[in-house]
Amino acid sequence: MSATIEVVCYKSKVLANNESPLMLRITKDRKLKYSSIGVSVNPALWDFEKNRPRRNCPNRLHIERLIADKIEAYRAKMIELQAEKKEFTATSLHERVSDKTTKRTVGEVFQSQIENLKQTGRTGYALSHREVYNSLLKFNGHLNIYFSDIDTVWLKRYETWLRGQGFSENTIGRRFRTLRAVYNVAIEEKCVKADYYPFKSYKVSKLHQATAKRAISKADIMRIIEYRSNDFYKQFAVDLFAFGYFMGGINFVDIAYLKTDNIVDGRLIYTRRKTHKLIRLPLQPKAQEIIERYRQDGALFLFPILSAFHKTEQQQRNRVHKVISKVNERLKEVGKELEIPIDLTTYVSRHSFATVLKREGVSTSIICESLGHSSEKVTQIYLDSFENSQIDAAMQNLL
Repeated sequence: MSATIEVVCYKSKVLANNESPLMLRITKDRKLKYSSIGVSVNPALWDFEKNRPRRNCPNRLHIERLIADKIEAYRAKMIELQAEKKEFTATSLHERVSDKTTKRTVGEVFQSQIENLKQTGRTGYALSHREVYNSLLKFNGHLNIYFSDIDTVWLKRYETWLRGQGFSENTIGRRFRTLRAVYNVAIEEKCVKADYYPFKSYKVSKLHQATAKRAISKADIMRIIEYRSNDFYKQFAVDLFAFGYFMGGINFVDIAYLKTDNIVDGRLIYTRRKTHKLIRLPLQPKAQEIIERYRQDGALFLFPILSAFHKTEQQQRNRVHKVISKVNERLKEVGKELEIPIDLTTYVSRHSFATVLKREGVSTSIICESLGHSSEKVTQIYLDSFENSQIDAAMQNLL
């Protein structure tokens, strides 16, 4: 963790007064950091072998005292960091001494951002930030580091560590996108200079793999919807899958929060919790049947997922997470029984709704509106690729 600290005459740069600036040079891990000490001298009056002003240099004693004070300040800070077993780079050591930025560590900024997200009701994002915070803590051992410590070498080490933990490409990409977002917050709050931003050279976009298609054929969807079981939870899972398909690919979380008030004049009207877009869809007869099947007098919600017992946002989130896990377990069992080509989840219902409409010639803009997406670009991800039969037919036209 040792570093070399010295003051050199930067003779390659000549100022208007024909003098060259004196620069404090920090060397650590073969990386250099230069910073001006605010003094310049004529190169002829500088001893380059001993890195100090010559005897005939005007203000020699003042310059030597200034140099000694600067070096002492950096060495003292370095000893302090070593005693606390805190890692540092040449750049972050300079920042800690110069104090030109707000002294907030990576851990402090992460904790603050997590709390801000919770207070604004964005609990989902708060949880994803907490997940990355815990991951970084496990990787680095502590987060008493500054954002200037996070350079491309550090990021590559973190990427290698994540791969060693067995995470998928897309999971690694999500964690890096969250880390990048928090780094941007740190820049905005002047916790680190934008000059040190490592994501200019370290491209997060490379951490992506094509998402496996989660849409199935219309025939397979009908087989699932017509499936019947004496197991309440398995049938409940199938019914929620069907409800999602019939009602515009509604997300499971939005299903969980539906109340009687969301049905107005034969339409299902609700606001997506993720994008806050208002959705108004005609209530399909099959969907109405499913609602009636689970309707309970005095119940607060349409489906037995949430209840009056779940009062706080966190209680509701925990409950929804628990139920969707169980529902997806049952759907996978059903999928295996029916020999569906992919693992069944509630999201397959949502993707399949979009793909079936697309194959029927419905425009992407209308599907986008039904799904409550923020843009058609997001909707396009949901749409299945052309089937092999369509490609085979098209290839016949080559000759």
